[in-house]
Amino acid sequence: MRIDFSPPDINEDDIAFVADTLRSGWITSGARVLEFESELARWCNTPKVAALNSATAALTCALELLDIGPGDEVITPAYTFTASASVICHVGATPVLVDVLPDSYSIDPDAVAAAVTTRTKAVIPVDIGGVMVDYEELGLALSTASVNRKYNPTSGTLQELFDRMPIIADAAHSFGATYKGQPSGSAADFTAFSFHAVKNLTTAEGGALTWKRELGEQIAGSMGADAFNEEMYKMIKLYCLHGQDKDALAKAQGNWEYDIIAPLYKCNLTDIAAALGLSQLKRYEQTLDRRVELVSLYSQQLLEAADQGGYRLEILDHFSEQGTRSSMHLMMVRLLDRDDDFRRRFIQAMVARDVACNVHFKPLPLLTAYARMDFEMSDYPNAWARYENEVTLPLHTKLSDEDVKYVCESFAAAYLECLDD
Repeated sequence: MRIDFSPPDINEDDIAFVADTLRSGWITSGARVLEFESELARWCNTPKVAALNSATAALTCALELLDIGPGDEVITPAYTFTASASVICHVGATPVLVDVLPDSYSIDPDAVAAAVTTRTKAVIPVDIGGVMVDYEELGLALSTASVNRKYNPTSGTLQELFDRMPIIADAAHSFGATYKGQPSGSAADFTAFSFHAVKNLTTAEGGALTWKRELGEQIAGSMGADAFNEEMYKMIKLYCLHGQDKDALAKAQGNWEYDIIAPLYKCNLTDIAAALGLSQLKRYEQTLDRRVELVSLYSQQLLEAADQGGYRLEILDHFSEQGTRSSMHLMMVRLLDRDDDFRRRFIQAMVARDVACNVHFKPLPLLTAYARMDFEMSDYPNAWARYENEVTLPLHTKLSDEDVKYVCESFAAAYLECLDD
């Protein structure tokens, strides 16, 4: 038996819907993208969603919308994938890394508050594993008088709408999650999603950017919420199509003349990708329900085996409180009381049993690109403590109950084998 880590769950309906799009004669950004955006907005309870070709592009567009660039600082956690920080560099700003909470993979609000300077223009927290950050706590930390006095929005920009540093959620893992009754996409000021091949909902490659409804409502007395939301959407579309004020669909309808507003990016989503996303959305509720079942099975069997084997584990809590539910994206397990060397031997023992595992994430200061920026791992002890013994097990909707049982049996056998080495 071989257990793959995260293969995409593509069914015949997905294939048929994509094939219909291919046969339609329109395969770049068009009607399917518009429909996909509309459905995503419904899921997120947001006024609009702009589909893009990656979460990285979505994060970049959010920073551009806020006119963040050279001379500015943006805070993000040391415990994340490079995309959360590389986008800050893409716009010419300076990344500032902070630690995570000692009992969590989430960014530490107090560490964020301590890192704020008059150059800080935004914060990018990360919803790791599908568990959403405590956005209320983070917002409170940024709104305290001592921190808020440092907020220095650039005159004449969108930054002036905020009475604190804007929060841009890296929600690459959390589409479909909820936080205190709010769906992912509605909790932070801006939210960037990923629909990469390994995500719960995939478009092969893809992403989206949305913003909370309150942003438009804040200026309803002047521009009006609807007009604001349309303007935001149009700006993102400019960013993803070279700054061109007409897309291919508009040109095809005879409206051929266009202008280039600024020399911007090329990161639009295609109708082919959107068709796959639309088809997957039709069964996404069932996808989430099945992931709940899988995480529950894993948790019960892993903890029972640990108790019998006399070792300790910590499993990412996907069920933290009422009204809050993870998207169950990753099955993250910490091998408590063990170190990086044990974890490496354990993963090899799992591979020998044909179970693919991964690690989420290697903290940024351990990577060459960020070490060259003078970030040092010793400054982020909580991130190191969580990383040095974390293992991510296969979690996807192609797993059967028997597959989970096999992974858990393999886990126990591999752990005890490594103890004897």
